[in-house]
Amino acid sequence: MSLQSNSIDEDVSIVTPVYNDPDGIKITLESLLTQSTTHDYRITVIDNDSTDRTPDVVRSYDHDRLEIAHETEIQSSYAARNTGIRNTSTEILAFVDADMTVPEDWLESALQPFQKREADYMGCNVELTLPDDPTLAARYDHHTGFPIEQYIERQHFAPTCCLFVRREVFEDVGLFDHRLISGGDKEFGNRVHEAGYDMYFAEDVTMYHPTRNSLEALVKKDLRVGRGLCQLQRYHPDRYGTPGVPPRPSGVKSPGRDLPRGDRLAFGALSRALTGVRGLGYYREYVTGDRDPELEDGIPQLEQ
Repeated sequence: MSLQSNSIDEDVSIVTPVYNDPDGIKITLESLLTQSTTHDYRITVIDNDSTDRTPDVVRSYDHDRLEIAHETEIQSSYAARNTGIRNTSTEILAFVDADMTVPEDWLESALQPFQKREADYMGCNVELTLPDDPTLAARYDHHTGFPIEQYIERQHFAPTCCLFVRREVFEDVGLFDHRLISGGDKEFGNRVHEAGYDMYFAEDVTMYHPTRNSLEALVKKDLRVGRGLCQLQRYHPDRYGTPGVPPRPSGVKSPGRDLPRGDRLAFGALSRALTGVRGLGYYREYVTGDRDPELEDGIPQLEQ
């Protein structure tokens, strides 16, 4: 199904959630505020109840394109994004994570598929950037990367760090499931796909995301992903299966054959270890997690 509104109008909202990341939000805002585009756009930063100077950093940018909103009731990036959506009124919404950067022509290029009626839901290409002296963890993260095209084609979703969506899609299928600690991008994308909307991969629209540079950061991520896999089953068993039986690992995690032998061995061992970490996160959530009575409203809706 493709939406048939007459035009996209020129207004676009860029929604960026942030929590305790003053340096990340700074580099992202400096990137977003220098867009070279014919389109009028606004940036809505949603502070998810930060306890450091993050809100002050956002407010230090006295710019008419920028506003800050707050999500203080629910500690969740998906709840923050939902707050951002509700605080905007534009036909197109773009989602960018704090710590990402984009080239000056990013927005102009990203809107072309919407103008051509090729997309209702679109994921951009994401390149991971390495530090000057990359660690093993950074090189592994860079190699495994963000296979956005495979996510869209095979799993029918794009990560929320590089996502464009028409407002009418949210009005039809609902907002992000704020109960999920991870996997909310997949759950929302699957809803969009099931509703029959046009999903598109913008291969030539590139965004940049720094690598995770420590083993601790990789472990933290995979524990969260494992918890999210269990929560997907808990809240959406018809789609993802019964809690207690984790789904098979997905995504590109195997080391490529073009790598030096030492890297192949190291990356292979790290991949197996992180798969175990993900399983640990899953079973921790299965044993200790439960439905939160305060979050039993299900998928939040966007009023038209």
